[in-house]
Amino acid sequence: MPKTAPRKPARHAPGSRRASPPGRDPGAAFSALADAALQRGEPDAIPDETLHEVLAAAVRVYAAKAERRGGYAKPFAEGAVTATEAVVAACGMIRAADLNPFDVAMWFHRLPAS
Repeated sequence: MPKTAPRKPARHAPGSRRASPPGRDPGAAFSALADAALQRGEPDAIPDETLHEVLAAAVRVYAAKAERRGGYAKPFAEGAVTATEAVVAACGMIRAADLNPFDVAMWFHRLPAS
């Protein structure tokens, strides 16, 4: 598998929760650690167990918000992830949930795209 080049941390809108000091916002603290690890080209600096816990919690909250809002919640700010990163993560989650493309197609058409 080709090694991905380190990338700059994602840009966030002024006044977003991401701008709060890492000590006060655990999400911002994790984001800062993750961004620094990626910038150094060391994604394994984030333990798998930590990633599992954070990603699972984020997915549960996202799903709850999407359901509450009638099927859609913006998962991340524009430009926060690349198309490749989004698809790699989505495929990983699809496999981890033991789904297949047919299952995903049914859910894809269930939720509004806007």
